[in-house]
Amino acid sequence: MSLREALKKKNMSIYRLSKISGLPYTTVHDIYNNKAQLKKCSAETVYKLARTLGVSMEELLAPSFFKRGSFENFKSAVCHRVRELGDIDFIINTLESGDIRTYYNLQWYPESLYLLGMLDYISRENDIPPDSEYDDLRQCRLEKPIYPSSLLALSAAAGNSSALEEAVKTAIPEFIRFNIVENEVRDII
Repeated sequence: MSLREALKKKNMSIYRLSKISGLPYTTVHDIYNNKAQLKKCSAETVYKLARTLGVSMEELLAPSFFKRGSFENFKSAVCHRVRELGDIDFIINTLESGDIRTYYNLQWYPESLYLLGMLDYISRENDIPPDSEYDDLRQCRLEKPIYPSSLLALSAAAGNSSALEEAVKTAIPEFIRFNIVENEVRDII
């Protein structure tokens, strides 16, 4: 659980956390705004934050140790997870994990929005209304479109962008609203 999530859950401000924990406001502010890395803070700082927020030190530090891989690998892993779990279990697992919000709070916006796009797509395919927990993220859109690497290679080989333009027209709506061009999530190798 990130510091941001823990504060939201406790309905606590940075200022209040600083006062109750006894930590300087600037320290808490810098951690909250990713100007300082929690994993590089002293054990005493992490302890005071965790104690004040009512979470374990491990819970608070866990997001700091996520390793970000390539986006193509992430997309592939999500598609394989859908196939392995099945639609309904994928929806349940994704909602219970909180990964969408965790990725967003880590500022891993493509991963967060891709996973939300997949959740919404699978929900639509199964006539399940979208979960309102992520309505705020559904308003987000990546600044630049993200295309599959195979499509970028095809476009480069052809020397024009017609394949990219066509892919945007036929993209899955739940993905393209985030500016992620995705046309096939079921037929994976």
